[in-house]
Amino acid sequence: MDAETVMEELEALGKERSKKMYISNGAKEPVFGVATGAMKPIAKKIKINQPLAEELYATGNYDAMYFAGIIADPNAMTEADYDRWMDDAYFYMLSDYVVAVTLAESHIAQDVADKWIASGEELRMSAGWSCYCWLLGNRKDEEFSPEKLAGMLEKVKETIHDAPERTKSAMNNFVYTVGISYVPLHEKAVEIANEIGPVEMKRDEKKTSILKASDDIQKFVDKGKIGFKRKYVRC
Repeated sequence: MDAETVMEELEALGKERSKKMYISNGAKEPVFGVATGAMKPIAKKIKINQPLAEELYATGNYDAMYFAGIIADPNAMTEADYDRWMDDAYFYMLSDYVVAVTLAESHIAQDVADKWIASGEELRMSAGWSCYCWLLGNRKDEEFSPEKLAGMLEKVKETIHDAPERTKSAMNNFVYTVGISYVPLHEKAVEIANEIGPVEMKRDEKKTSILKASDDIQKFVDKGKIGFKRKYVRC
């Protein structure tokens, strides 16, 4: 299946309601408004196809860029490739749910995410923290350094309230994910979450969100789900 055919199939799946929702979250035209679940049958036919993923991502169409993440080959992409994708990820649904998710399935995930976290750029930082969330929620605890993650928790505590808005959200999610998915630092994450307290996240033309990692962790504690891991990162 070539890029033109995929674009035609995606366009046919577009729904006005989904399009409006994506645009209200920051997507810009061109966008069809395809529900992510509706993409699965096309993805099953194509499977993994990095050249096609590159072609679709380069269109600038939000739905095509999202679909590119589903069919990309994470380990065929270099650090430069991920940086290039990040350059075109103009809002958080691309940075955190396409680029960070794809990166999380690669061998270079932590190295690249560390650089993005240190970049000082809102969406790169957001993608870096989000990548760790996807990693922690999927990979075995042994794959991570507890000292490194503890240091990252401390960094969140010290900087989250002054961080850019989207980065705040990803950092809050990081504390929450360590608390529910990384058993060795569960207690530490709870302690940090309590010290951070509520985090205000301002959103364009929308009501300010109040983020509270401690409440989110507690919900998993109540359900007895500490140590939760998902089988797959990408859908």
